[in-house]
Amino acid sequence: MTRRRRPWVAAAALGLAGLAALSGLATPSAQAASSAQAASSPTRSPSGRSSPDAGTLNATPADATQGGAKLAYRNTAVNYPGGQPAKSDKLPRVPASAFLVADAGTGQVLAAKDAHGYYRPASTLKVLTAISLIPVLNPDATTVASQQAAHTEPNDAGLVAGRRYTIHNLFTALLTISANDAAVALAQATGSLAKGMALINAEAHHLQAYDTVAVQPNGLDAPGQHISAYDEALIARQALANRSFLGYDRTLSARFEDKPKHWVTLVNQNQMLFKIGRAHV
Repeated sequence: MTRRRRPWVAAAALGLAGLAALSGLATPSAQAASSAQAASSPTRSPSGRSSPDAGTLNATPADATQGGAKLAYRNTAVNYPGGQPAKSDKLPRVPASAFLVADAGTGQVLAAKDAHGYYRPASTLKVLTAISLIPVLNPDATTVASQQAAHTEPNDAGLVAGRRYTIHNLFTALLTISANDAAVALAQATGSLAKGMALINAEAHHLQAYDTVAVQPNGLDAPGQHISAYDEALIARQALANRSFLGYDRTLSARFEDKPKHWVTLVNQNQMLFKIGRAHV
């Protein structure tokens, strides 16, 4: 039996330039805007007050619009070399409600639209779940799947309540087929679902992803849960720096024993892994 990653799951941490995009998932809440200057580095305040342009994906003051004042607006902002584009260099139309493209190495914001608008994260939140829990869970340890994890719909990995699974295998299921049940099991492996969610939200705050509130570890819709394209880029950049995360996420396929003596094959549906090779992603 083969289980595949849903093709609509956004691979937010895998873009070569650090692309984070959310398309048509929800109407964003109003984010304050003040003045228009060049797009630069992300760090935003609820007040939306502007700051001098920075140029990287971290660390402007907490009371400034994250990423520079131009990112406070919902319209498209482009950081063209020299300030003015040639006709051939103009950004093509991007069919997304919000997006942010940044250099994964330097953090330089290259282009953005509604960078701080609030959107439903869906499965992109699993990237945050992974980078939050990989450092605190022993991959060789095991955890017992709860009724809540096993009954998560759609469950994807097919966890069975009361059965033990290794943390390594659960992360593999999480990051190859976007397994919703594995996300719940991993969060509960910290001691409780509440503790797992606290760790996930603490990591978001540590990364200055202030537009993010996580309620479900798998990103399934929940009241009060939201994220921004800006925060997706911050989270993606952190994921790209995590060797364990990349090891799981680059896995092309893996065998997974969901039930005693019953094995399924998890197949990664991220086409970039097959088209350009794991060494470049």
